[in-house]
Amino acid sequence: MHYLLFYDVVEDYATLRVPFRAEHLDLGRQALARGELVLGGALANPVDGAVLLFQGDSPAVAEEFARRDPYVRNGLVTKWTVREWTTVIGAGAAVPIAT
Repeated sequence: MHYLLFYDVVEDYATLRVPFRAEHLDLGRQALARGELVLGGALANPVDGAVLLFQGDSPAVAEEFARRDPYVRNGLVTKWTVREWTTVIGAGAAVPIAT
């Protein structure tokens, strides 16, 4: 299954994240290497949030990422939410529909 992790962030997030960015990216690289993280990044124009796509048997991998993320731990993320995403079309769809 796929899970989307949504971040709501503080104003001026792009500037305030700088001291924590290396640790955040390292956490993401580790999750990617384990096959948990598929894609992730900040929303643009304006930079007012972020979305990360995870895969796994439960939302636990996305939830654990958020709990460990230095952006969350240091107050740059004001709210985070994990939503199950039923993917049906595309490479890696969790519930592919025959074409």
